[in-house]
Amino acid sequence: MLASIPSPPFNTIPIGPLELHVYGLLIGIGVILAAVITLNRYTDEPEERQAIERILVRAVVIGFVGARLAYVSTHLVRFDGEWWKVIAIWEGGLALFGGLTAGTLTAVYLMRRRKGDPWKLLDSAAVGIPVAQAIGRWGNYFNQELFGTPTDLPWAVEIDQRFRPADYADAATFHPTFLYESLWNIAIVVPTLLWVERRFDLPRGGLFFVYAALYGIGRFGLELIRTDTTFRLLGLSRNGWVSLIIVAGSGIALLVLRRRARVESSR
Repeated sequence: MLASIPSPPFNTIPIGPLELHVYGLLIGIGVILAAVITLNRYTDEPEERQAIERILVRAVVIGFVGARLAYVSTHLVRFDGEWWKVIAIWEGGLALFGGLTAGTLTAVYLMRRRKGDPWKLLDSAAVGIPVAQAIGRWGNYFNQELFGTPTDLPWAVEIDQRFRPADYADAATFHPTFLYESLWNIAIVVPTLLWVERRFDLPRGGLFFVYAALYGIGRFGLELIRTDTTFRLLGLSRNGWVSLIIVAGSGIALLVLRRRARVESSR
């Protein structure tokens, strides 16, 4: 090979007697940036900002719980004899779709209870969420996980022997799907979502479903080359099927929201 991307020789940073896991650090940075972006896009009014901050904190906490439970439920074998590792999220193991679902439903519920505008909040978060994803995916790079099939492309990532799937034990370099997804998320925000927001008269909540559809398309493509799946149906992974459902559901949601907006404007 003429070139490749070496994997980091470490995934923790020692701080005195403690070890800071890079995976958790990057996810934390991503979540904070997403929350700041969402908050700034939603309102400038101080009292309202405080209320939204509380909602976002709860949504993030429930989102992490949902992401972990979704991962554990599909990787039970990994915890045989080590049940306590169910809480060891610093070692990796967060199901993005589970986290997004739990966090989104929590935010919508809390906004409705507050008699706020959940659609406005979702549209505000539509830009922040992919920013968090773009940053957080680099945690998989440090953990040497969630890579794709073997390849000899110049940007292939080198994976240590102990992290390689049994079917590809002799392969040294793989598709860096973490990099592909990070770049896709950046492309979703800049310029796609911001351009769509300026260019089209979307109904409330529409931007969130544009984000969901775009992410689903990219994730479906990545699922075709990822090697970490524990389940396949008709050759497609569980997350691949979920991606298709999200794309279709987002398209339907956009049509429903647009039709509802037309009805309301005609009254």
